[in-house]
Amino acid sequence: MNLEKIFHLKENNTDVKTEILAGITTFMTMAYILAVNPNILSESGMDRGAVFTATALAAFIATCLMAILSNYPFVLAPGMGLNAYFTYTVVMGMGYTWEMALSAVFVEGIIFILLSLTNVREAIFNAIPMNLKHAVSVGIGLFIAFIGLQNAKIVVDSSTLVSMFSFKSSIKNGTFNTEGITVLLALIGLLITSILVIKQVKGNILWGILSTWVLGIICQLVGLYKPTPDAGWFSLLPDFSAGFSVPSLAPTFMHMDFSKVFTLDFVIIMFAFLFVDMFDTLGTLIGVASKADMLDKNGKLPRIKGALMADAVGTSVGAVLGTSTTTTFVESASGVSEGGRTGLTSITAAILFGLSLFLSPIFLAIPSFATAPALIIVGFLMLTSIVKIDFNDYTETLPAFICIIAMPFMYSISEGIALGVISYVVINLVTGKAKEKKISVLMYVLAVLFVLKYVLI
Repeated sequence: MNLEKIFHLKENNTDVKTEILAGITTFMTMAYILAVNPNILSESGMDRGAVFTATALAAFIATCLMAILSNYPFVLAPGMGLNAYFTYTVVMGMGYTWEMALSAVFVEGIIFILLSLTNVREAIFNAIPMNLKHAVSVGIGLFIAFIGLQNAKIVVDSSTLVSMFSFKSSIKNGTFNTEGITVLLALIGLLITSILVIKQVKGNILWGILSTWVLGIICQLVGLYKPTPDAGWFSLLPDFSAGFSVPSLAPTFMHMDFSKVFTLDFVIIMFAFLFVDMFDTLGTLIGVASKADMLDKNGKLPRIKGALMADAVGTSVGAVLGTSTTTTFVESASGVSEGGRTGLTSITAAILFGLSLFLSPIFLAIPSFATAPALIIVGFLMLTSIVKIDFNDYTETLPAFICIIAMPFMYSISEGIALGVISYVVINLVTGKAKEKKISVLMYVLAVLFVLKYVLI
């Protein structure tokens, strides 16, 4: 197989080794979804094993489509946030069945496909001003770093909303051998990964993840880390007691309920999925593509239609298999930071998702404290896009600032884009700069839609 001919490696200033390493790195930073997604969706009544299989298959199919249709290094899987909305809002909050929620995801994917075919999503991407695109990249960086800090429990809930983990308290209340040691390992892992990045070691982020995991295993073997499954602290060693069998997909495959499809609640739920998926995906594409210098001089992403179509088809396929919305993962930035520039990165990650069906004990054993340093470092690398923002024009900078801070503080990429677009249009209109900036009609339409979203949803 001529990989050069298929993926145009030289044209994208990369090689096979770099792309494969980037694909492995992206997979490693998002492999947690294989454990987290089944846990969240099983609370809605779905079969955990079936959801695991659906998660891996949805990621494999959608990511292969991304490579084939766009030749970009983006990786897809059932999205965080969307799975929580599925379980805690639609099923547990509103009282609908998970079958009905799956049908809403399926319909959302079909609408997404139609929007992609009619260039609506592409037009939205191109309408967003360049400074706002750089801001999206920076905001996602802070958001990723915040997720990493939370995954490692370095940052925890407190009376001040968040605060740093207290080692003194963990020693006092007897949780140092579970929570305390893992926070310490995450901090050590952050230092290891930082040093590897500074030394420009090839595969630095991947080696950081593996080093942190190995240190954790050593701590478990010598008794510093004590697994307590009842409290949510599991063994760091792969568990092969159940063998290599793939959990059956039967309990969730094609289990959709369309009986409520013409009700107002169904429409609202479907549009909520659609809205978050659309702008999370656009935000991720803007942020990661900006970081990889894939945007052209006009801020457009060539071949974006293929990327959007992969996302849309992946969502509907995922619903058929039995999982919540499949979307482009912001963790793709970790592979891009390793030099990934083509679909070979995606294919590598897709193959690993496929293999994870058979090697699930290994991938599920990688703890969140081991991948957390990678997310924090990727957050730093994405933050560097802030130097591309024009700080001489406050009508550009202030909307960019609002967009940046909204993502981590409101825990949503789409909220950051929404507030960035609204503030950009309003500030430029009121200050009389709108005509000079040649703000597109679509930006005005988006601003109005975002305002209506806050009023009606």
